[in-house]
Order: sequence, then structure tokens, then C-alpha cells
Amino acid sequence: MKKFISLFILLAFFFSESYAQEKLTPELLWKLRRLGSFVISPNQKDVLFSVKDYKVEENKGKSTWYIQNLETNKTITLPEVEGGQYSCVWIDKANKIAFLSKKSGIMQIWEMDKNGKNLTQISDEKEGIQSFSYSPNEKHILFVKRVKMEKTVQDIYPDLPHAEARIIDHLMYRHWDSWSDYSYNHIFVATYKNGKISNAIDILKDEPYDSPMMPFGGLEEIAWSKDSKQIAYTCKKEKGKKYAMSTNSEIYLYDLASKKTSNLSKGIMGYDKNPVFSPDGKKLLWSSMERNGFEADKERIMIYDLQTKKREDISKKFDQNAGSIIWSKDSKNLFFITGVQATYQIFSYNFDKKSFRQITNGVHNYRSFDLIDEKTLIGTKQSMSMPTEMFTINIADGKEKQITFLNKSILDKIKMGKVEKRWVKTTDGKDMLTWVIFPPNFDKNKKYPTLLYAQGGPQSAVSQFFSYRWNFQLMAANDYIIVAPNRRGLPTFGQEWNDQISKDYGGQNMKDYFSAIDELKKEPYINENKMGAIGASYGGFSVYWLAGNHEKRFKTFISHCGIFNFEAMYGATEELFFVDWDLGGSYWNKQKKNSYDASPHKFVNNWDTPILVVHGQKDFRIPVTQGMNAFTVAQLKNIPSRFLYFPKEGHWVLSPQNGILWHRVFFDWLERDLK
Repeated sequence: MKKFISLFILLAFFFSESYAQEKLTPELLWKLRRLGSFVISPNQKDVLFSVKDYKVEENKGKSTWYIQNLETNKTITLPEVEGGQYSCVWIDKANKIAFLSKKSGIMQIWEMDKNGKNLTQISDEKEGIQSFSYSPNEKHILFVKRVKMEKTVQDIYPDLPHAEARIIDHLMYRHWDSWSDYSYNHIFVATYKNGKISNAIDILKDEPYDSPMMPFGGLEEIAWSKDSKQIAYTCKKEKGKKYAMSTNSEIYLYDLASKKTSNLSKGIMGYDKNPVFSPDGKKLLWSSMERNGFEADKERIMIYDLQTKKREDISKKFDQNAGSIIWSKDSKNLFFITGVQATYQIFSYNFDKKSFRQITNGVHNYRSFDLIDEKTLIGTKQSMSMPTEMFTINIADGKEKQITFLNKSILDKIKMGKVEKRWVKTTDGKDMLTWVIFPPNFDKNKKYPTLLYAQGGPQSAVSQFFSYRWNFQLMAANDYIIVAPNRRGLPTFGQEWNDQISKDYGGQNMKDYFSAIDELKKEPYINENKMGAIGASYGGFSVYWLAGNHEKRFKTFISHCGIFNFEAMYGATEELFFVDWDLGGSYWNKQKKNSYDASPHKFVNNWDTPILVVHGQKDFRIPVTQGMNAFTVAQLKNIPSRFLYFPKEGHWVLSPQNGILWHRVFFDWLERDLK
């Protein structure tokens, strides 16, 4: 009898575990391994890549590096170094690996054989190092470190060592989620010989500017010439008000021999970033935007002839962005990633034919890629139903081969919902792509509660992204249908569609939301009496606006880090070029066409629907007081409401346990009114 009971318990446990694995949960999301950066070996035989694993119970993640042979697919784990390993690269003809580590207490450059032996520290910078790059001939190393150039209160008043204050005289005193630390990113160039670096020179000496640019710039903004004699770098050499109001970054060329710097992009008023030298050493390309102050302008391909000093936009007739641009080995072709109808694909450009060609096709996003040889690319790809994995791509026909399977053991047990592409007519007669995501065990004879997803950005496509927060498959696994329209203002549908939203917040793009949900609710499987609207950032603003204008369509709302009051937002955000361009000038000096009349706080008299407000204290793009204002209104109007406040998170929720809490509160709130 006892044996029978034990067997019964064992079987019950087995089936309960099997059943649990069929449904995607927040906890399972954090068990998924996350593919990081990768580097092809110089001999084109191996790929070095990182994978991050999170331990929820410890509330942190850890990266591990691997080497995978591209012919055999055999993978070995790089020996772990105390203090971590970051930004690994191949050196010494793939015999060694260089990386950053805190093994000595502060981030420095280290080297080791790829078997982990002969571990050597090659830098000793007391401020630590942010990033680094070896010259092609490996006779020099450039590295980035923070250089203090401004005074703290204690520097000014040394007799007040415990004073806790800032004396602020100019704008950009805080950025995204961090206050100024009185320092700037500077590029240093040093001689490299016999495993040591020496004679480091600050090529931005005495210049109070960042290169790479803060807060998200990396080594993609710096490039070595193929002869190792020059460095091209990105920098926005403005301060205070001018910096806050401008996107006018430039491409500078530094010559190691003469120590002179020249501006290659002078006269181009928008963002100029991410330089790349051609393998033949004759040309330099970079990503260029035309209009100053517009962060979502078209990303053009600018080609600079290093001999004639002439530059040319070769993408004039290409009505999409071009990112992650690389050269072919013979300098006759370019490869890049661009958006195509809410997906991201790899394209090529041929200089002789002056023509563009799409290489990859499919319902997916390519996030990064590199060239293996003249026939093959390697890239990282994801979709709404698949976290990022690595693939090789045949350049001639676009055929792909998956080479990493980081999450196969988990994903094989999870049933994903169907993702359907729908085209919806808008109020002005346009066709709008709308993704519809169905529950995994969808039954066409049932009626489902439905969520309208409002995208952030505002110029950021509802593409095939796999999010660890706004995860459509996780929502669908909780028996919701998700309607995710690519409303006006989103890229991948041409620049006109992208541009329309600027100075028209609350305008046509809101009509687009209504067009999508009103069309989909005609379907017999959607319960139009159980619909909610959700979104973050611009999507959070959209939710606040819908709360005052939805005409009883929705039964509940969730707004994460949304804009509630445009005038207060203008005066408290940091990159003022963003609100200046999109809202239509300052609120005291508005342009003729502007968005201020669409500010959600002007429609609170119509608020009557339950709302969950989420915001982080360290969100400096959309300050936390925006969420507090919205929550206060709901409370004073006796509207069922809740405020989920994160004291240590910014515009995003990044820690594992906070992420799981976010999802638990998210679904708990939806169930109150939609189930």
C-alpha cells in the first residue's frame, strides 16, 4: 500500500511538473539564458560569445564565455577568472584572448591563452577602464576611461567633507538613470609591446566631452584605420544647454603621428555615429542623421573618401534606416540591418551596381551580425516566440542555419501561441500592420479578454522582439489575446509614417489605436466587454491619454513610466531635444503645430476606469513625479488604482526579483477586471 501511495505521489509530481512547464511564467522567463556579444576568430574557424544566466534567489546574473567551432559546432567553456570577464576579444592570431576584469580590484585589461593559462594583467589605470580595442597590427591599444573634469562640493569647500549637495550651473546634470559623476569618457592611445601598455595619450585632453557618448555609446562609436595609424571617433562637443538641445554629434579623425584631429562630418546637423573604415583603407562610413534635434531621423549611410575628402549619402533612395553597417572584405559591398514591416532583416549594398538587396526574410529580428567569409554571415536572431540565438546566413540565398540552442531544454516544453499578422485600415485610409498574439491553447469558440498594447519610443517598431518584461507570449499564456498595432510614428514603414507622430501626440496615432482594437473586437473570439490597454514610456502616455478619451472601450489600464503632464515633463526631463522636437517647442514658446493640447492631465475629468501606475525613482527621462501625479488623480477621484513604485529602478526594471514582482502585480491587476 505504501509503495502504491509513493508511486501515486511520484506520478502526480511528474505530471504536475510537466504541466507547469507547458505554460510560460515570469519565473521561467528568468531561467532563459541570454546570448550576449560574439567575436569571430581571425582564422574564421571559431566564434567567441557570452551567455548570461540569472539566479533569481541571489537577484543577480553572471556571464560565461564560450568558444564554438564553426565547422564541428563543438563548444568549450572559457575558464572562469575571478573578478569576471567582460568584452572578450581575440588577439595574437587567435592564440590569446583579451578581456576586462576586476580581478585586481578595479576594471583592467587582461590577457590569457584560450585554454585559460598565462593569465596576465596588462593595464594599471587607477580610475579603471571602461572599454578597449587593439590596433589591427597590435602595436597600440586604445582604451576608454572616466576623466574627472569638474569640481564637487568637497573640492570647492574641503572643510565640509560630509556636505551632501550639488552645485549645478548647467543642464545635463543627470542622464537617463544616473547623476553626473563630474567625469567624462575619454579615449587614450597607448603603445603595446611585450604584453604591456605604456605612454598612454588622452586624445581628448582638457575637453569636457564624452566619447563614446553617454549613456549608451560603446566601442561601435570608435574605429581603428586598417593601417593602425588613425582613429575615427564619435563625439558631441557641446556643453550645458547646447548639449541638451542638440543631437549634432560628429565624426572626428585623430592621426597618431601628428596628434591632430579633424572633423569629417562638419555641416551635418544631426547624429553622426559609428564609423567603420573600409578594408582597403580608402573610405570611411558612418551612420548619419540630417535633422538636428530629431533622434529618430532616418539613419543614412554616409561614405567619406579619405583621399578626395568628399562624402556621399548612398542611401538617398533607400527609405529605411541602416544600422550595424559592415564592409565586405574586398570593400565592394556593405551589409547592414534594416527594418521591413515590423521585422529586422540583413541587407547588402553593391557599390558597382549602386543597388540594395535583401538577404534575409522571415518573421524575426536580426539584432547583430558579422562577416565570416565572402559567402557567409553570422548573426543573432530573435522573434516574439524565440529568445536570441545565433545563426549563420548564406549571403547568396539567405538560407540560415541555427548554431546555438541555449534554451532548447526549456522551450521544448513550452507551447507558444500563434502570432498572426493583420492589416487594418486606418481612419485616413492607410494600411497598418497589427500583430495579434493568441493563447497557446486557443479555442475559436471561446471569448477571450484582450489587451491593446501601446508601444513606447515613440519611434520604436512593434517588431519581432522577445522582451523579458513586455513579453507577448507570457501575456498570451495567461489567456489573453494581445493586439499590437504598428501605429503612426513607428519605423520600418518608411520615413513619412515614422515622422508623422512628431508634434501630433494624441492625434492620428491614437486614431490608429482605435482602428486596430475596433476592428479586432469584431472577431467572435474577442470579448469586447473585457478589454484593457497597457504600455510603457510613450505607451504609458498613450494609456493615460486613452483613460480620458476611450469612450468606455476598456475596463482597465496599466501605465508604466508614462508621460502625464507635458509641461511638467518638458521642465524636468534631461535630453531636451527630444521633447522640444516631438512636443513642438517649449510650453511657453510653442510652435504652431504642437502636442500640448493632448497632455493627458487635461482629460482627467473623464477618468473613471481602474488603473495601475508603475514608475521607477531613477527614471530621469520621464521623472517619477509623472506617475505620482496620475496615481493621485485616480485616488482623489475614487477610481480603483494602485501605484507600483521601484526606488532603485530607472526607465526599465532590470533586477530579477523586481522583474518577477512586476509581472505578478501586472497579472494580478488585469485579473481584477478582465477575468
